Amino acid sequence: MLRGPVGRGAFPPEEQLEVVTLATSKTSEHNCPASQWCLDDLAAELVNRHAEEAMTRSTIWRVLAAADLKPHRSVYWLNSHDPDFDTKAGEICKLYVNAPLLYQQGELVICGDEKTGMQILQRKHPTILVAPGKPEKREHEYIRHGTRCLIASFVVPTGQVIWDLGVTRTSKDFAAHLDHVAGQFPEHQRFHWVVDNLNTHWSLDVCELIARLSELPFHKRDLRTGKQRRAFLTDPEHKHVFHFTPKHGSWLNQVELWFSTLARRFLKRGDFASAAEFVQGLTAYLDDYNAHRAHPYRWTYSGQPLVRATPFSQTRRQQRAGRAWFGTRPQRFERYIYPPRPYRRHLSNNCPGTYEMAI
Repeated sequence: MLRGPVGRGAFPPEEQLEVVTLATSKTSEHNCPASQWCLDDLAAELVNRHAEEAMTRSTIWRVLAAADLKPHRSVYWLNSHDPDFDTKAGEICKLYVNAPLLYQQGELVICGDEKTGMQILQRKHPTILVAPGKPEKREHEYIRHGTRCLIASFVVPTGQVIWDLGVTRTSKDFAAHLDHVAGQFPEHQRFHWVVDNLNTHWSLDVCELIARLSELPFHKRDLRTGKQRRAFLTDPEHKHVFHFTPKHGSWLNQVELWFSTLARRFLKRGDFASAAEFVQGLTAYLDDYNAHRAHPYRWTYSGQPLVRATPFSQTRRQQRAGRAWFGTRPQRFERYIYPPRPYRRHLSNNCPGTYEMAI
């Protein structure tokens, strides 16, 4: 007897659950030689189990889509094993939220880090500019003119970036950068530095500089180990206080957000004929950023996990609750960059569905 086509929704919940369970298991547990599941492998496994009433590929795809499962996708992730992750992350997030108020009280929150290995590349052949229907075309071959290291500090309440560009990133380079940044704000009484756990950030050179800036006695014999140096730098009684991000938690450093902007806006499509041209172009970009584009970031992370099914309206409320402002009204730079929609709905008896330009 021939069986008719199975309609949508004809499979009971336990069979749909079997698809989800199979897709979330390892392929090696089911004698599948592939390293990941695909629709064909899932369908073949289900046919071996239920030869008469096995699901088709389209049905399996609908079950996976309903459960928001994508076995073909994979992303890297970095797990933080820091036992004090919650405490350190909460302290840094609190600094970001209170940064505007601290700024008015004479305290400054600054995020510092290095962007190393910035390659100075020159395209071997000219780039073909964008044209209607055609994207920009860049030659994959290039001429390399060396690398540069950028040590940058992002001022959280204002968005200003202070930088030093060089060839190396030694502890002396980082200490010199801290001295450069502190010299730009002589009127502030206290500094909060947010940095990651790189050894150059808690070196003896940095401790010596912080002791001088904080007008404290400096004794090398008391700062022989890394634990002693970190304790000295994180002392809340000092004028300059360091706040180290959790291990594998450097994404809590706001300067990383600015580094991603720098990579997209300047480095990704850069074409530099020499190191001098690279330095000149980067200096012009940074000067223009501080003059016209510098703004504080809206920090929305509050420690709660983000859920895919969260409604958009609720997500916006969470963002407003986590933003580091005194009010919920968008700031001036936000209103300039993201103006309101220029169209409004125009209802009339003749054309009830037309739109007109808002003037």
